[in-house]
Amino acid sequence: MKTETPKIVAIMPAYNASKTLEQTYREIPEGSVDECIVVDDFSADSTVEVARKLGLRVFLHRENQGYGGNQKTCYVEALKTGADIVVMLHPDYQYDPKRIPDLVRPIVEGRADLVLGSRMAYAIAGGMPFYKRLSNHFLTWCENRVFGLRLSEYHTGFRAFRRSLLETTPFLLNSNDFIFDQEIVAQAVWFGARLEEISVPHRYFPEASTIGLARSIRYGLGVLALLATFLLNRKGLMTSRMFRPLHHAYGEIPANSPADRPVT
Repeated sequence: MKTETPKIVAIMPAYNASKTLEQTYREIPEGSVDECIVVDDFSADSTVEVARKLGLRVFLHRENQGYGGNQKTCYVEALKTGADIVVMLHPDYQYDPKRIPDLVRPIVEGRADLVLGSRMAYAIAGGMPFYKRLSNHFLTWCENRVFGLRLSEYHTGFRAFRRSLLETTPFLLNSNDFIFDQEIVAQAVWFGARLEEISVPHRYFPEASTIGLARSIRYGLGVLALLATFLLNRKGLMTSRMFRPLHHAYGEIPANSPADRPVT
């Protein structure tokens, strides 16, 4: 029996990415994705113009929604296209787009529902600052203990999701800030998703998006608070809405979508 080829949609949560968006897009292997969506989070540069020149489908936010808010729009709009697999690729050229086929393979082959692109094998070569490597190792150790997994990194912006996971995960309830990344992973673990990871080369340079030390500390504390919430829910001492599954497809909710409008 012939298996239908899954539709793969790449989403790019963009904010002031005009200098790196084209290079990131150009290095996506031909035929590895069926569509690419850019969500512009009220950039002050020419991100939208660059995306339009590339012929990409673009959605605009009327005001800055934050990194998590941007992702919410990305996933909702990707699901509306009928995507079977959604790949998040930061348009800042920090992650290697050529690894998309490797990233989606565990999902295509039916082994995983969420695949993370870990940077840790390349952390030093890729220029990851020492304090980021240290905090990454510590937080990942904590998450492995709580989630019962053995991953090398959870804090990556290069990810692939199976459609069914996004459809049943209440990610619209999550934070609009950077902690969104870990909230959706915690939800995936809570709902019994199968997680895998691959090693992905990355690069730190001036145009690559990153957060400073102060915000990193706040992020780290947020991760620890999230893990505490996860444990309290698991022990039945707390009931959080973020750990209640949905029972509908996001493609059926055009009115509540955080997206503003497509740019053609």
